Formats: sequence, C-alpha cells, structure tokens
Amino acid sequence: MTDDTPLRPGPPPTPPRALGAPFWNLWTSSALSNLADGVLKLALPLAALRLTDSPLLIAGVTLSLTLPWLFFSLPAGALADRLDRRRVMLGANTVRGLLLAALGLALALDAGSIWLLYAVALGIGVAETLYDTSAQSILPRVVERDRLARANERLHAAELTAQQFLGPPLGGLLVALGAAVSFAAPAALWLVAMGALLLVRGRFRTPERAPATLRADIAEGMRFLWRHPVLRSFAVMVGVCNFCTNAAFTVLVLFAVGPGSPMGLSEPAYGLLLTAVAAGSVSGALVAGRVVALLGRAGALRASVPCFAMIVGLPAVTAEPALVAAGFFTGGFGMAVWNVVTVSLRQSITPDALLGRVNSGYRLLAWGTMPLGAAAGGLVAELLGLRAVFAGAGLLCLALLAGLVRMGDARLAAVERGQARRERGPREKRWTPPSGAVEDGSP
Repeated sequence: MTDDTPLRPGPPPTPPRALGAPFWNLWTSSALSNLADGVLKLALPLAALRLTDSPLLIAGVTLSLTLPWLFFSLPAGALADRLDRRRVMLGANTVRGLLLAALGLALALDAGSIWLLYAVALGIGVAETLYDTSAQSILPRVVERDRLARANERLHAAELTAQQFLGPPLGGLLVALGAAVSFAAPAALWLVAMGALLLVRGRFRTPERAPATLRADIAEGMRFLWRHPVLRSFAVMVGVCNFCTNAAFTVLVLFAVGPGSPMGLSEPAYGLLLTAVAAGSVSGALVAGRVVALLGRAGALRASVPCFAMIVGLPAVTAEPALVAAGFFTGGFGMAVWNVVTVSLRQSITPDALLGRVNSGYRLLAWGTMPLGAAAGGLVAELLGLRAVFAGAGLLCLALLAGLVRMGDARLAAVERGQARRERGPREKRWTPPSGAVEDGSP
C-alpha cells in the first residue's frame, strides 16, 4: 500500500441500544415520586420549626422519617422478592398520599402538633422502605443488565433533579403559602406518579420458589450480602456517610434559617441553598461515566470521599452562604458518582431472585444509620453547639478513605466476571458464594 492509497473507513460504531418505553415510564414515575419526596423532606422540618425551637424535637422529625429503615427494611426486601414489585410501589405511594392528605387536613383545621408530625413521618417512612426497595429491584427486569449503568445514570439524574433541585425551592415556596398546601402538593404528585407507573406493563415478580418463611427469605438475602466482601464493605461505608449527613442536615435548619441563625436565611432562601446539592448531584450523575473512564471505578470512589466531607463539614468553618453552597455542590457531585458506580455494581452481581432482599439488607446497613445520625446530631447540638456537629461529621467522612485502600478496579471486575460465569452455568435453587468470598472480609 502506497502513501496515497485511501484508507478504508472502518465500520461505524454501534449506537447504544434504546432503553425502551417501559424504562421511560418508570423514569417519569420515579421523577414525580422524588419531587414529592423533595417537597416533603423540606416541608416537615420547616413545619416543626413553627412548633418548637428545640434541636432535639426538630431532630425527632427526621428520626421518625428514617427509623423504618432500621426496623422494616429487611421485611420490605423479602416482600419485594415475593410480590409483584410494581404493585408494591403503587401501594406504597397510595399510603403516602393518604397520610399526607390527612396531615394537610389536620393542619388546615388547626389541629396540628409535633407529635402528629412524628406519627405521619413514621408512616411515610415505612411506605418509603417498600417503595424504594422495590424501585431499585425492578430496574433489571425493565432493562438488560448490560444497560444498567446507562439506565442508572438517567434515573439517578432525574431523581436528584426532582428531589434535590426542584423539590426544596418548591417546598420553601409552598411552606410560605401554608403548611397544609405544602403537604397537599406531594400527595397530588404521588397520585400522578402512580398513573405513569401503571403504564409499565408486565409482571415484575420473581419466578416461583419453594415455599419458605419470611424469616428464611430474609436470612438468605443477608447471607449473600454478608458473605460478599465488596457489597458488605460498600454498605458499611455508605452507612457511615449517611450517619454523618443526617447528623448535619437534621440541625442545618437551625444554622441557616431565621434572623438569629448564623446564616440568617429566609425559608425560600434555605430551599434555594439546598438546590446547590442537587445541582452538584445532577452534574455528577450526568458525567459519572466520563469520570469512571478517566479515573476508573475505584479512583472515582476514592475521589468522592473528600466531597462527602465537604458537604457536611464546611458549615463548621464558615457561615457564608456562597461558600456553603459551593461545598454542597461539590458534595452532591461526589455522592452522585458514588451512587451510579455502586448501585450498578450491586445490580450487576446480585441474582434477580435475591435482589430485593440484598437491596434491603444493604440499606439496613447503609440507611439504618440515618435515624442514629439524626438523634446524634440533635444531642450533640444541644450539648456542644451546631458547629461541633458539622466538624465531627466532616472528620468521620474523611475516615472512609481507609476502607477503599484495597478496593481496586481489578477486584471489582473479577467480582462481576465471577457472577457472570455463575449465571451462564446450570441454575441452582440457592446461591453459593464464590471461592474465597466467605472468608475474605477485607474491604
């Protein structure tokens, strides 16, 4: 071949396969549900602030909302593997909408109290464990496993945009209009989300299995999780992070809102401040694939940890809204990258018949710390002041880097290859751990 011989162009790159209409209907339903969550999780503490100025009592709202993850997540996972996951999601949204409608009516009749807020938050938290566990478990039945990372990027971006970017400022405006309005709006959003979910056709129940008790089902999922060192390590690390973020954000409203607070923000301005977390989260979710391509999965996870520390620790050293917002943006970016990587990995290496129980066991470790963090944040703020909460949370987040020392890309790839080989082999009634996984407890 001479220098002037034209080169034959290679075949064009294969475009990625479409995610399909069922995924986009699920995406729409998830976005609406998360918008309702974003409004609610701002409206509840602001409503509590009008009833009390005690950090401990205000922390009780977040404690009530998150406590079910500590006590109900395992049964929720077992039910997600026994029942049709779409129907579980529909039922959970129905319950949440009815509870909020009742709360809005009580507030409109001037019959509200901090104890009523606790009761409704607890009921909504129980329904949330069922909805979120089923929602994360249904995705591998909607898209192929080789498209999970792309689907999670889009789903996670929509959830974060709705819950953190649009929800907080909308919640702040609605609270300014009246507490009853701020609770009626998410109830209506959950109703519309149910309509979108009804468009996702098909059966979303795992194949019939030999009859077993609920306790045996839960134990099987927990054995898989606990004997899998990578999943177990990630669950513990996320649990520490969630402990820190709930400790900090439970008392953040006292640090930020009101003329006597260090930041001195109004309620709508506080909602706007929280959108900095959302802006970072959406940005991180949209470019997570590029970050992984640049740093590798392990490198992306290590880079995320200092971001976690910034989101909770920066208020310890400054009350300047612009600086706090910058820390929130950075923290949201790191959290989104972490979530896309770890959720896709968990869905990829967990058999579908166990996915609900593994997700719920994971969240027991990862989210069960949220009520503990909320309680700790309120107690430390009461005894030592608000800045002590932020400083302690930031330092504890930085300690997570120790858990990633031996978590390299080669190890993560080996785990995925091992699961793929087992799925191609003869089907077994029960999962058996790969060689060495039971004894290898290192992170």
